[in-house]
Amino acid sequence: MNPLAEFFLQVTLIVLIALVIPCVHRMIAGPSAADRLQAVDTITTLLIGIALALAALRQEWMFVDIALALAALSFIGTLALARYISEGKWF
Repeated sequence: MNPLAEFFLQVTLIVLIALVIPCVHRMIAGPSAADRLQAVDTITTLLIGIALALAALRQEWMFVDIALALAALSFIGTLALARYISEGKWF
């Protein structure tokens, strides 16, 4: 791999991991359930980005499968939580 591309992937990983910290704070101290839902959704999006950056950096494509599974589960979970917040029932 090109050393410059490897450097930028490492910087990307550091930035993505650093962005998880304020999202965790918002998830814990969010004033409403909608804020917490948005924080959880943002954290899963960041985790997908981290998995894809690791896949490119280490050239282990199993991380892409993990990112796809996490994206599918995140989508279903976000829909279920949004419905629970709006209507008070899961399904």
